[in-house]
Amino acid sequence: MFARLLSGMGIARGAGETVKNKQPIPTGAPVRTAPQPSPADTRNAPEPIAAVLPALAALGAVASIAGINWAAQDKTPERSKLKRKPSSSLRDLETCCLGLTEIFRRFQKHPHLFSGEGASLNAPLKFGVHAGRITPDAARLFQQIVNDVASMLVLASQNAFDVMSAVEDGEIEPPEELFFAFGECQQKLNDLIQSRATLATCVSVGHEVSQRLTELVREMKTYRLE
Repeated sequence: MFARLLSGMGIARGAGETVKNKQPIPTGAPVRTAPQPSPADTRNAPEPIAAVLPALAALGAVASIAGINWAAQDKTPERSKLKRKPSSSLRDLETCCLGLTEIFRRFQKHPHLFSGEGASLNAPLKFGVHAGRITPDAARLFQQIVNDVASMLVLASQNAFDVMSAVEDGEIEPPEELFFAFGECQQKLNDLIQSRATLATCVSVGHEVSQRLTELVREMKTYRLE
């Protein structure tokens, strides 16, 4: 995209004008391609499930909001007061869901790293069978995304807990249908584990669930009492 933008600068021209420094390509001339990495400069890729599974776990932390509808207990004087406002917890949880959507989008953008492409594409979710050979640049990209996943897992767990606490204390009062919607997301994640879905399927469903959870958290924001 950036390359197209640069090449497009100054292309508007009147009739008869020519583009400077543009040389015709002789017929039959070889097409230049980007240099391919040498097989000697590749290494075995890190375990992709080590990135995908924690990202799914972060979604599971958000989807666990479903359970507070049945597990909540009445507030007692002995229960400690919430340290955060529900509006802050919901805002941060929404941001976290958006971050997870972006992470799964990046998983899809790099299937060789995160979807088992090039290795055992149709293998079920299983450690040790999905990693292929990657370049040093791809290895650095993998670690960057793993760092982002780790951050989202911590934030999802904390913010989902704060939202559930606010629901239990009566500071957020969503309808029962909203809890059922969170439960549907939870079941989709459970199905991935129970059916031992392929890595590519986990990434695809994870992206879908992250988008749905974002919508549900936004809807929950309309039911806070403060």
